[in-house]
Amino acid sequence: MKKDFFASLWQTLRDIPRWLRPGLGIKRWFVFVMIGITLLGLGVAVIVIDLYRTDSSNPILLTLLSYASLRFIPRVWRAVIFGGLGVGIVVYGIYQLNRSLLRPFIRPGSDMFDQLTNFQRRERGPRIVAIGGGHGLATLLRGLKLHTGNLTAVVTVADDGGSSGRLRESLGILPPGDIRNCLAALSNDEALLTQLFQYRFSGSPDLEGHSFGNLFITALADITGSFEDAVVESGRVLSVNGRVLPSTLHDVKLVASMELPHSLNEVRVEGESRIPEMAGRVRRVWLEPDNASAFPPVIKSILNADVIVVGPGSLYTSILPNLLVHDLLSAMQISRAIKIFVCNIATQTGETDSYTCYDHIRALEGHVGEDLFDVILCNNNYEGEIGTSQWVRADEKTLSDSRSYCADLVDEGHPWRHDSLKLAQVIIDIFYERTGPLGDRTL
Repeated sequence: MKKDFFASLWQTLRDIPRWLRPGLGIKRWFVFVMIGITLLGLGVAVIVIDLYRTDSSNPILLTLLSYASLRFIPRVWRAVIFGGLGVGIVVYGIYQLNRSLLRPFIRPGSDMFDQLTNFQRRERGPRIVAIGGGHGLATLLRGLKLHTGNLTAVVTVADDGGSSGRLRESLGILPPGDIRNCLAALSNDEALLTQLFQYRFSGSPDLEGHSFGNLFITALADITGSFEDAVVESGRVLSVNGRVLPSTLHDVKLVASMELPHSLNEVRVEGESRIPEMAGRVRRVWLEPDNASAFPPVIKSILNADVIVVGPGSLYTSILPNLLVHDLLSAMQISRAIKIFVCNIATQTGETDSYTCYDHIRALEGHVGEDLFDVILCNNNYEGEIGTSQWVRADEKTLSDSRSYCADLVDEGHPWRHDSLKLAQVIIDIFYERTGPLGDRTL
């Protein structure tokens, strides 16, 4: 037992330099505790000295006090011994107390110091707003949550297909599908929660095709009385790193004007899920009603952001439905944040067939105006098989644009997708390249 105690004490003392590193917020409180203990020690010392001086008739007591105070050792060494033992015992006690208090919040097998370091680093991370929808936004969030805790995901509510569409039609609730994906991506326990939230029921006519996550958010909306409160409570239940916000609380519908093959006329296509199914080329998309106002917390997040990332995701059905909310677009235009557009790696059948990076940015700026973005982030790794899709290449027109920034963003296991870690690291690198190590904008 003693051996274990001294081994643990020695390990704690060895870890002292780690705990005293700048930025952890430990040193100030350690000094505060030491001052309190010193004052307490001075009070006890005054009592002992007074007892030693007034009760000199008891030789046994005097002998005990003499040995306890190590009077046979020079005064300097006595100070070192008592001071060292005091610091060691205080550090060990504080460390064990913190372990006991934080045990419910520390993952088994993980180091408390490493978790605290990562938490403090993320708390000081840049304020990032990620705008989009679908699996592309979830992929981005998985990487960014490792760099910052100041993360806001803005998600489209124009989805009308699958489980989300059925809930939207039958219950009048905003589609929860993309929000569900983002909540799972930002969760602290993504491996388990993703399986649970993405689980789809089968075998029952009423539940067939519905995901557990969609039903969970729908139930919370009924309990709390509002969709926005349901999203907030879902984030708390899942312990997410950041926030997930709908771009608008209005029941909007995405409409497209499409040019069909062998036809000179354009046709109107209603519904986000129907647009990719049409064998034609998208000319323009818009929201109905077109005067839907943005969710106020979204506006606040955009105006306070250090970085705004748009994409990756389906150009016409995931990205543009957010930017077509006029208040949201106006907030982006006046925001001083670094605005980054992340171009897709592969084309999407029925939506961006044969598109290059230049085609993506041209279509985007044709809807929202030019010079909205400071950086156009493109992939330059074209190795691997991507099935029936095509690479979205950074062509000459793209490379001639001074805003273009090319990097290897490919997920080696799924070349048609972005690698979440690569993508997040490039975005963080761009931010610090433009702001410096302290994150101060240099305009």
